[in-house]
Amino acid sequence: MQWFALSLLSAGFLGFYEIAKKVSVRENAVPPVLFFNVTTSALLWLPVVMMSRTASQFIPFEMMRVDAISWTAHGQLFLKAIIAGTSWIFASFALKHLPMSIAAPIRASSPLWTILIATLAMHERPSPIQWLGVAIILISFWAFSLVGRREGIHFHRDRWVGFMLLATLLGSISALYDKFLLQNEDMRPSTVQAWFSIYLVVFMTPLMIHWLLRRRKLEAFQWRWAIPMIAILLLVSDFLYFSAIADKQAMISLISPLRRTSVIIAFVAGVLIYKEKNWRAKGVCIATLLIGVYVLSLSRS
Repeated sequence: MQWFALSLLSAGFLGFYEIAKKVSVRENAVPPVLFFNVTTSALLWLPVVMMSRTASQFIPFEMMRVDAISWTAHGQLFLKAIIAGTSWIFASFALKHLPMSIAAPIRASSPLWTILIATLAMHERPSPIQWLGVAIILISFWAFSLVGRREGIHFHRDRWVGFMLLATLLGSISALYDKFLLQNEDMRPSTVQAWFSIYLVVFMTPLMIHWLLRRRKLEAFQWRWAIPMIAILLLVSDFLYFSAIADKQAMISLISPLRRTSVIIAFVAGVLIYKEKNWRAKGVCIATLLIGVYVLSLSRS
């Protein structure tokens, strides 16, 4: 299953993306970080979009070509930008205020929502051993919430935990919408990623304007080179992710938990860079997560 390997590679880049995002938003204004991040992605894709229209023979790889699409398809991709962009806004504000070793696992709980929606609405039917692997991964995410209580983070009343949970739910909806675009609408992964990146700039612009007019003096912004790295790392991760979903044999209920193994990298960064607490207990949770990934890999045939 090539989509399985692509999902794991995507998880690796996503882990470093989480680190870059934390470095960017820590003690920094969130709106300009988001705006310059998505602008970087759009600027990287714009030349490819133009070359696809006027000089497609110069595009080095066929998989990078951006197809001409209808206005209806443009509307679908703008909707994708609204869903994912809203998720990013809530997640970025939460990440600014929560420890990385807590925020990342909360975000990683998205497979729970994805699996429920995929099985109920899309009639996906993972095998028993696949369900076992998914269950082990989800148990490890739940255990992270118990560890969080030791650090004074009470999930039922913490504002930023609520933000991250809302971001996670929206992220799950976005993942299922990706499957619709790539499998049902037969859009090319590069087409989805290119126009989605461009429309994110449109979506984030009002938030940026609001910060400039109302919040600039209250929330200072400091440029950091980690900001464009957010875009670059996510572009690579998303390209691998979209390529995995585009496989007709791929199951979003399995891709989603696999991709969230990126929490391992975020965990290590939280301990080494930010000296976050309770790393031993969190390490047990990470080990459980790895067991779940191994069980999932047993289903490959």
